[in-house]
Amino acid sequence: MAAAAKGVWFLFRHAIPTKSVMVSFPSFSYSHKHKHKQLVGLRSFKCSCTAPLSTTTYEFSDGSSEVELRLNIGGLDVGSSRDLSVNADDTSLAIRVLRPGSPITLIETNRLFDRIKPAETIWYLDDDQLVVNFKKQDPDLKWPDIMESWESLAAGSTQLLKGASIYLVGECTEINQKVAQELATGLGYTPLSTKELLESISNQTVDSWLLAEGSDSVAKAESAVLESISSHVRTVVATLGGKHGAAGSADKWRHLYAGFSVWLSQTEAKDEDSAKQETHKSVRDGSTAYTNADVVVKLQGWDPAYAKSVAQACLSALKQLILSDKKLPGKKSLYIRLGCRGDWPNIKPPGWDPSSEGDMN
Repeated sequence: MAAAAKGVWFLFRHAIPTKSVMVSFPSFSYSHKHKHKQLVGLRSFKCSCTAPLSTTTYEFSDGSSEVELRLNIGGLDVGSSRDLSVNADDTSLAIRVLRPGSPITLIETNRLFDRIKPAETIWYLDDDQLVVNFKKQDPDLKWPDIMESWESLAAGSTQLLKGASIYLVGECTEINQKVAQELATGLGYTPLSTKELLESISNQTVDSWLLAEGSDSVAKAESAVLESISSHVRTVVATLGGKHGAAGSADKWRHLYAGFSVWLSQTEAKDEDSAKQETHKSVRDGSTAYTNADVVVKLQGWDPAYAKSVAQACLSALKQLILSDKKLPGKKSLYIRLGCRGDWPNIKPPGWDPSSEGDMN
C-alpha cells in the first residue's frame, strides 16, 4: 500500500512594469512503496514500449524549424499506417500500435522539449521505422531530444542561460546545497556554497558564528560574499537558509539579482492548486523576501536522494521563464555591468545613483 504521494510544483514570476505573470504545472510526484521498502519516482510524463525506450530504439534530429523522430518498429508486425496511431498536441505525443482490445504504447509523453505546431505534424513508414516530423513553435530553440528530461534540460539550458549564474534560496541550507551540486554537475557550472565560503573565511562554523555574534552579523557577512561573486558567470550558488541568511532579508537582494534566483520552498500543500495559492499569497502579502526570486519550486517533503529531480524542476521552470522573454539573460548581464545597483527589474540609465531614490535592495 502506498503512502500519501509527495509532489513538487514550480511557478515562475516574470516581473514586468505593468504585469505579473505566474505559471504552474506539476513536475513530478513521489510515493513510498512499503512493499519494496524504497522510494519510487513518478513523473508527470510516461514513456513505455515493448522494450525499455532508449536512444537505441529511436533516432532524433533537430533541423532548425522542425524536428524528426525515427522510431524502430521492426518486429511489431506493422503492415501499414492503419496499424498505427500518432497523436500530437502542443507539448504532448502518443504513438501506439493498434491491436484489437490491447494497443501497444510505443511512446507517450505530455512533456515534449518545447511546443510544436500539431496541425503540421507529418508521419510515414520508412522500412522498419516510423518517421514523425514536427514543426517547432520556436525555430530558434535547439532541441537536444524529443522529450524534456534531466539530460535534455541539462544539455539545452546552456543556450538559454547564456552563462548567467543561478542562485538557490530558501528555508533550508542543506536543500540549497544538494540541489546546487546537481545543477552544477548537469550544466557544467561551478558549484559555490556561501556557507562553505563563510566558514573558510572565518575559520568557524556558521552555527558557532550565530551563537557568538547573532544572525544579523552572519547575514551581513553573507551579503558581502554575494557581492564578491556577483560578477562570476556559470556558477550555481547555494545560499544560507533561514532567517540568518541574506536572502531572508529584503534589503540584501541587491547582488542576488545578478543571476536567476530559485526559491526552493517547502510546503505542506496537498496538491498543485493549494501550492499555487500558497505562493500567490506569499507574493501578495510580501511576507517573505524569498518572493523576490524569479522562480519558485514548491517541495512537498524532502529526500536528498531526489535532489536531481528537484534540480530538473528548477531547469524546467527556468526554461519556461527565459522562453517567455529571451532578453532576460542579457538584461542580467547588463545589471551586473552597471554595478548591481538594486534597480532590478527596471534598470536605470548609467550614472543613476541609488541613493537618489532611497534605499534599494
